[in-house]
Amino acid sequence: MAAAVILSGGVRLEPGELGFLLQEEIMGFFLPQACGQAQGTAELTIADRLLAHFFLLPEESGVSADYQTQVESDWSYEAILAREAADENYVDAATGEVIMTQEAAEQSSTSMREGETKEQTQGTVPEAAEGQQAEAQTAQAEAQMEQQAETQAAQAAQTQTAQAAQIQTALATEKVVVYPREKLNDFDYLIQNFYQVDSTTTINSSQLNADALLGKDLRLSHDASTPQILIYHTHSQEGYADSVPGDASTSVVGVGDYLTKLLTEQYGFNVIHHKGEYDVGDRDHAYSKAGPGLEAVLAENPGVEVVIDLHRDGVAESTRLVTQVNGIQMAQVMFFNGLSRTTAMGDIDYLYNPYIADNLAISFQMQLKAAEYYPGFTRRIYLKGYRYNMHYCPKTLLIEVGAQTNTVSEAMNAMVPLADLLNKVLTAQR
Repeated sequence: MAAAVILSGGVRLEPGELGFLLQEEIMGFFLPQACGQAQGTAELTIADRLLAHFFLLPEESGVSADYQTQVESDWSYEAILAREAADENYVDAATGEVIMTQEAAEQSSTSMREGETKEQTQGTVPEAAEGQQAEAQTAQAEAQMEQQAETQAAQAAQTQTAQAAQIQTALATEKVVVYPREKLNDFDYLIQNFYQVDSTTTINSSQLNADALLGKDLRLSHDASTPQILIYHTHSQEGYADSVPGDASTSVVGVGDYLTKLLTEQYGFNVIHHKGEYDVGDRDHAYSKAGPGLEAVLAENPGVEVVIDLHRDGVAESTRLVTQVNGIQMAQVMFFNGLSRTTAMGDIDYLYNPYIADNLAISFQMQLKAAEYYPGFTRRIYLKGYRYNMHYCPKTLLIEVGAQTNTVSEAMNAMVPLADLLNKVLTAQR
């Protein structure tokens, strides 16, 4: 058995701390700004501890005070928040592999916008030397703007008409597939057919039990006289292949507007669409920034029972998350759950979520309804290791609507079956 180590100042270092120290060193390399240590003999720097491990000194006395390692340090919490904010949008759920880092995605997005700007400005007339030429250009620009506004208004009217028709066309009136309960109660069958478990986390049959997941009564408890559903966006800046930079109506926020419209006008729910921006400038802390905003909205509207964080995924440029529902092309959606547990660290106490079972129940009931009524509409539920602000409300859904390779219309079309699924689950007859 390896001997314990006594450093200067009388601090005892146990041999079993090696794994923790290596973890600290690795995190220190990648997140040096978050790894500062307090001054004084009671605190050890990483260098002190590694020095002690590589130059072990025999313990002189047989009895020493126990030394408690600081597992939940501030830097590890910050690291978790950064990973939580960045990784869920750049994972290909089909393979579980990271496809695009946040930095690469931002560079790609920036490059695309810069390219578009250059193309739009190529061939423009330089500043006129004569006043008449400048006036002519101004008049021409104003006419073009008026014509563009008229065209956009006409297109919007056509889109609204088409969407109204699609509401009826894309709705399923009866089950297409039936899943026997005995199959669903088989944990292996459940995992293989309904879930994608990321390598960062683990789950077992005690959490994924079909009887327990389907046994949760998720029906709304009150009528639409007060708000029932909250839709918001941790990542409000996410757009699609043909999104117009600066036009929120063509981003995931616009998709949220359409979902709100369907839920209120088609199904009679009372819905709040919160459009706070939490990923502008500092995406790495979007979840921690969104938390207080979410708390405030819920405090003002205590009757809200369902919280939906609407996103769009990030995948390889060659990947197209498209399906057809009753002949209408639309983006696939994916339900996403955080388990507050990583494979390396186990349960993360400072990311405690008392509603994990409820979160899992609503995503599974939505997934099963989708598989029964709209086969192929959803990807498998993605399970990840962190929390993603799913601890504020039992019936919380994090939904990825397509990816950056989908068009805005494909994402909009997907809201028709999604709204129907929400209605089926939240008003289910028992």
